Amino acid sequence: MTEPIEPDLRTVLRRLKLSRMLDTLPERLVLARQNKTPHQDFLLLVLSDEAQRRDALSTTLRAQKARLEPESRLENWDPTARVHFDQALLAELASLRFIESHHHLAIVGQVGVGKTFVAHALGHLACRRGYSVLALRADRMLKSLKHARLLHTYEQEFRKLLAPQLLIVDDFGLDGLDPQESRDAYEIFLERHRSGSMILTSNRGPDEWLATFSDPVRAQSAIDRFTSNCYDLVIEGESYRSRLKPSLADPSEVHPS
Repeated sequence: MTEPIEPDLRTVLRRLKLSRMLDTLPERLVLARQNKTPHQDFLLLVLSDEAQRRDALSTTLRAQKARLEPESRLENWDPTARVHFDQALLAELASLRFIESHHHLAIVGQVGVGKTFVAHALGHLACRRGYSVLALRADRMLKSLKHARLLHTYEQEFRKLLAPQLLIVDDFGLDGLDPQESRDAYEIFLERHRSGSMILTSNRGPDEWLATFSDPVRAQSAIDRFTSNCYDLVIEGESYRSRLKPSLADPSEVHPS
């Protein structure tokens, strides 16, 4: 049986913007009465409930703003996947010390081995710990900068790429870059060098990115800055995407209507 909440208490909680405490307060009151919980301990308990709720909401909002894939979290990784990578390195990356140190990360591997999954999973960890994150696909990022030039909002769009503490760029080096894209990529590498962390996923290693730039001089400068300050996580093995494919329930359990 739940404990009734007095109208005056409801009013005060709403005035203090604590009305969500009403979701768990009745049960907490019953348990406190049964266990004869001291008043101070009870107050700590209900306020801790509210703090945890707000932390969870804040994390969810940061992840949505970051454009992270909702299900791409380390706890959702299938450990039976037939892919191979340096587990010790991933454990170190999961500590997020690389963000504190403004280091970068290149996640390299063939199509479908889980590069984006791992990148976004690290992004979710960063959101949980209060870091600002933004995840973009390389081609869309560069197209947005081109479009911003036409609208005379380039500086504003470019600042969005510099603002987050962790910038995740997926599928970098997949296509050749025209002169303007090469310059934009160079500027991103230059401005984020030792000032903010990046995670780049690619089917090609950094040594192959040079050929995708139209300006070899800027390319060499940009890539040297990145590689001199980055970890390399190589993922090899079978496609991980097949494990994300939806499937029907056991046919014997499916009943036609």
